[in-house]
Formats: sequence, C-alpha cells, structure tokens
Amino acid sequence: MENTVTVDKHTLEFTNLDKIYWPKEKYTKGDVILYYEKIASYILPYLKNRPLSLLRHPNGIEQPAFFHKDVGDSAPKWIQKFEIFSESANKDINYIVCNNKATLLYVANLGSIEINPWNSTIKKPENPDYIVIDIDPSDGNTFDQVVETALAVKEILDKAGIDGYCKTSGASGLHIYIPFGAKYNYDQARDFAHVIASLTVELLPDFTTLERSLSKRGKNNIYVDFLQNRRGQTLACAYSIRPKPGATVSTPLEWKEVKKGLTPAQFDFKNIFKRLEKKGDLFAPVLEKGIDMKKALKNLGV
Repeated sequence: MENTVTVDKHTLEFTNLDKIYWPKEKYTKGDVILYYEKIASYILPYLKNRPLSLLRHPNGIEQPAFFHKDVGDSAPKWIQKFEIFSESANKDINYIVCNNKATLLYVANLGSIEINPWNSTIKKPENPDYIVIDIDPSDGNTFDQVVETALAVKEILDKAGIDGYCKTSGASGLHIYIPFGAKYNYDQARDFAHVIASLTVELLPDFTTLERSLSKRGKNNIYVDFLQNRRGQTLACAYSIRPKPGATVSTPLEWKEVKKGLTPAQFDFKNIFKRLEKKGDLFAPVLEKGIDMKKALKNLGV
C-alpha cells in the first residue's frame, strides 16, 4: 500500500502503515485502512450525513484508546463538519461527517478502528432514522442467552407488526435496529424503545434487566439497553471493525441465523467479503421507510 494516494480528488498521506494493531494476529494499521477502502460502498450509506464518534487506537488494541468527536484544527479543509451543542460535554462540538471514501480513509488513518455514527443525520439531528435495542450481556451470561433475548425482542416486534434488523455488535452482544424514518423525535424514540425493552424483560425475567449499573444488575443479567436512543449516543456502525481479538466486524444477520451456536467471532474483516458476495447488504431496510409507531403500540396493547 502506498503512503500517498489520491481519493475523490483529495490527497491522503498515510502514516505508520506497518504498525501492529493486533499483536496476536499481526494485523496492521495498513490492514485496517485497506479494509475500509474495500468496504466503503457498504459502510458509507450508514455514515452518510451523520456526526461521528471515533474510537481511536493509535497504538493497537492492547494499548490505551480514546474517543474522538471534535474534528480539531489538524483536519484538512475538505473534511465536512457539523457543529452542534453537546449536553454531555456542555459545549459545542464540531463533528466529522463522512460522506465519501476519502473521509473514511482519513478517519482510518487516525487509528479509528471503530466508527460510531449518530442515529440521526445533520439534516434532521433531532429525529433518528432508527432506534436500537442493545442487548448487552454481563460476564456471567452466555451468548446463547444473548440470542434468546434477541429472539424475545423479535417476538415482540412481530406482535407489534413491525420489522427489526439484527446485527452482531462485533463484541459481546447483539443490536436490533427498528426503522423510524426520521418521523419522530428522540424522546418518542427512547420511550418506544423503553416499551420494547420492558416487554422483553417481562418475557425473560430470570436473566434480563433494565438496570444499567453493572454493580446493581449483577454478573448474570443481560442489560436490555434502550437508552442508546438519545441524541449523541452512538454504537458501532454496521461493517465497522471492533478492537477485539480476531478483528471482528459488526455484521448484519438474517433472523434465521440468530440461533443457538451463533458467535460474533464468526465474522471478521477477512471473511466478511465472501458473506457480502453471497447475501448482499442485509441492513439496507434500516434506512428505508419508518414504522407507524402509534399503530405498533396499539398492536402491543400499550
């Protein structure tokens, strides 16, 4: 791989391409950049017009990492930005917006192994395009229990008469996305997600909880997280690498694949492309027309 390339008429200077990011597997920074170059057509639709939170590992997955949100003064002038007030940081943040391959590769060169977009776009920042149910296990849970929880969510969505789309987190959990089509605000989105999460816990009270605190929920309870549905909250994008052993990738699934024996370790930045050749982009409906929330709640008897 060359150190200087021209992409989308922009010149990029790549640095430290041989730096080892995964000591065990010997995967390098250059491998990460090449992956994002190759996956660009699949991942860019899920990044387009969205503020990004980047998880940077400039010295590899076993060394300290940090989240990067504010674009800073060192970014090229051609990088698109979006300034908005952050309630959590109590200041304006100038986010990077990634609408093309050049920006994607610039982000990768920063050491951003993991890319986390907002649920809403800069066009309608207060209106999410989807909501997410994040199934987050504790240390004492098996992945089969994560699968069982995802299937409980699916049962509730079926009753509501709406579709949900599942992907691996690329780490220890599963994410279920429900299209919202930017028709509702974040408060409505969070409240609807709360309903889904609550009904899930009612179905599986023995090992699921709405308790966020690790110390309070115990090591044997899966957290059914609905609070990711707030402005500025982010999760790993579909097709993002995760800084985990094996360079796993957050991978969209067919519901028939969500069954006992599934493991996120099945999908990594080496084998994802054969899967895409066979199945295509399973996540595309997430960005299409949103649900009728009022009708869905009525179907649930809420």
